[in-house]
Amino acid sequence: MSRCGLLYDPVFLDHHTGPGHPECPDRVAFAYQAIEKAGLVDKSVFLKPQTCQAEALERVHSKSYLSQAEKDIKQGASQLSTGDTSISKDSWEVAQQATGGIVGALDQIMSGSIDRAFCLTRPPGHHASPTRGMGFCIFNHAAVAARHAQSVHGVGKVLIVDWDVHHGNGTQDIFYEDESVYFFSTHQAPWYPGTGSREETGSGNGLGFTRNHPLPSGSGNGEIVENAFADDLVHRMNRYRPELVIISAGFDSKIGDPLGQFQLTDNDFSELTQVIRSIAKEYAESRVLSILEGGYHLDGLSKACVAHLGALI
Repeated sequence: MSRCGLLYDPVFLDHHTGPGHPECPDRVAFAYQAIEKAGLVDKSVFLKPQTCQAEALERVHSKSYLSQAEKDIKQGASQLSTGDTSISKDSWEVAQQATGGIVGALDQIMSGSIDRAFCLTRPPGHHASPTRGMGFCIFNHAAVAARHAQSVHGVGKVLIVDWDVHHGNGTQDIFYEDESVYFFSTHQAPWYPGTGSREETGSGNGLGFTRNHPLPSGSGNGEIVENAFADDLVHRMNRYRPELVIISAGFDSKIGDPLGQFQLTDNDFSELTQVIRSIAKEYAESRVLSILEGGYHLDGLSKACVAHLGALI
């Protein structure tokens, strides 16, 4: 029996961002078709979305932000008032279904019915902070999942790795003073959103539990896979010993993406996935929750998702 779940549903196509917007519904539709064509749907446990409970969202986001975002969407605004995130009339429900489905995938991982899951969801989440949505993001799915794991399932230490070409500023903000979540990121710099310097390492109890690898355009396997993940991350996790690993899986770090200038290949994403799986096997009972973030070249994203899911399976 497959031990890897796959979360996908056509509801994720109902968040509309407008003509020509890179974060478009076709991203997940094309990726799912490629996954199906590669025979990987049949090798996965199919997972369905569900509406996220307010309690889960409120562990990460302020009630005032959630109220404002819901108001923006339901009043028909085209952008969140807090930042650069295009929205449409169904965006609140779609975002809730995405985060709720991710939480449900985590529940199945924690119950032992599956070990790993890939969540082919949108909108993405890693730029959303406690008090604002931005960068195409409404809810921070990875952060909500981490807090749910701790609050509901009693998980102690969580590792969140982010290989998106853009820095996950929202995730960093949420856990910056918290030693119970280790945030590890590779990202292009200088680049949007301008955060993620090497000097940003956490504060208070969280000092030393944020690790950033800002890298120049053109970076690829050597800088990201070998130096950052296979060397630095593995070394640090030998000390940290996480009980759950969450991936902010951004495929805009792939060569040819219109929103990034990294040079990762499909094989590199397979290698990154294997590094994460080995850490999870060693310390976290093989528990890995992967969540789609960026990736804006439809064919490139689709092939990268196939490589990533294939390595998870």
